[in-house]
Amino acid sequence: MSSIDRSQSVGGTRTYEVRTYGCQMNVHDSERLSGLLEDAGYVRAPEDADGDADVVVFNTCAVRENADNKLYGNLGHLAPRKARRPGMQIAVGGCLAQKDRDTIVQRAPWVDVVFGTHNIGKLPVLLERARVQEEAQVEIAESLEAFPSTLPTRRESAYAAWVSISVGCNNTCTFCIVPALRGKEKDRRPGDVLAEIEALVAEGVSEITLLGQNVNAYGSDIGDREAFSKLLRACGKVEGLERVRFTSPHPRDFTDDVIAAMAETPNVMPQLHMPLQSGSDTVLKAMRRSYRQERYLGIIEKVRAAIPHAAISTDIIVGFPGETEEDFEQTLHVVREARFAQAFTFQYSKRPGTPAAGMDGQIPKKVVQERYERLVALQEEISWEENKKQVGRTLELMVAEGEGRKDGATHRLSGRAPDSRLVHFTKPEQDVRPGDVVTVEITYAAPHHLLAEGPALQVRRTRAGDAWEKRNAEKAAQPTGVMLGLPKVGAPEPLPAVASGCGCD
Repeated sequence: MSSIDRSQSVGGTRTYEVRTYGCQMNVHDSERLSGLLEDAGYVRAPEDADGDADVVVFNTCAVRENADNKLYGNLGHLAPRKARRPGMQIAVGGCLAQKDRDTIVQRAPWVDVVFGTHNIGKLPVLLERARVQEEAQVEIAESLEAFPSTLPTRRESAYAAWVSISVGCNNTCTFCIVPALRGKEKDRRPGDVLAEIEALVAEGVSEITLLGQNVNAYGSDIGDREAFSKLLRACGKVEGLERVRFTSPHPRDFTDDVIAAMAETPNVMPQLHMPLQSGSDTVLKAMRRSYRQERYLGIIEKVRAAIPHAAISTDIIVGFPGETEEDFEQTLHVVREARFAQAFTFQYSKRPGTPAAGMDGQIPKKVVQERYERLVALQEEISWEENKKQVGRTLELMVAEGEGRKDGATHRLSGRAPDSRLVHFTKPEQDVRPGDVVTVEITYAAPHHLLAEGPALQVRRTRAGDAWEKRNAEKAAQPTGVMLGLPKVGAPEPLPAVASGCGCD
């Protein structure tokens, strides 16, 4: 089948593909872009389409130094394909589009639409306008036109969902360009957030992740410093919501009321991802991070006292301008003290448009690489030691979809523990679906995953599993995913009755 034939093979309907780069915010924005396109009549292209779609959308990230090179390389790859296919359209959105604007069309004149972070809802209109007028449409809004959660959304998962509680950021970290591209923080009203959560639970979702650029600063825009802890406690009252997570918090705003809410709300999971960035007070000051090593470790200590089994992960940047060997040793010290379950480690790279990009004391690549390797080796050792402590524990896993790449060969399934550790477990005799809950005993630990090699101790079929099964059964007839527009207010309606399964409680 030719690329032209394949793109038109879904009932003659125009197809689309969305390619996502960057953070969780971009991933969630891509769910909205997919929802908008499907609401406009497009159908998602097959997973192996690789550009063989009528519309290809790039949702870009601008935080890495080579982000633009990657984008223009991908656009260049599509240029000859577009030249062979009249009617194909290419759109570029996200943070890099917000930053570069007209430059994208100048460097890649075959692009049809450029849109920013504040006006993703305009994509279908801009595509149609570009088609009719036969010229590129560049539309970048300077501020948020409407909170994105009011847009239709094609959720990638039937059992777990992102829920944005705010957009933008009020911090001025010298290495980060996000505030310039996403704008000042704007908070949703708590009632709107809870209404969306209730609507999701009514659809079968049993796990939600509260999402914000600085999630625990929630409330600064609405004048309530305890709004985030109140929101966590309110999530605990949503019937049918089994797991609540949030990302990413800032140490500056991590207050005792949030720790208490985490500890006292049963469905808030014992997991915390809190970026460190550096363990050196000198570097933290240069980064404009408004906390110091003592404050950070103090938060960790309080969380562990309140939630002993909490798994704590972090982000760390190696080689920030001016970082000395002594500064780096302070980072290693914090890693040893905090004993992170996992750390996402990055070598500093210049973000064009950030103050750090022009700072003196840029560290040679060879030095950065050597420090990075030492940090990774230390964290690998700690991750493995912390995972070994899980051996012998009995854990409830939410069965996951697509997280175990070797599951087919090993005859295992994969799931997430309450603290978000990845566990591969022996496939039970009973039918188990993503979203169902399986109780297992951990028998082996590796640095990045756990194994439960014995038989499952219990299998609990859930409404989330029902939702996954229902959506997959309907895919062929109605390939539109999980569509949500404006959420309903009030208690969720029960799902339709399904044939009973194991029903273990």
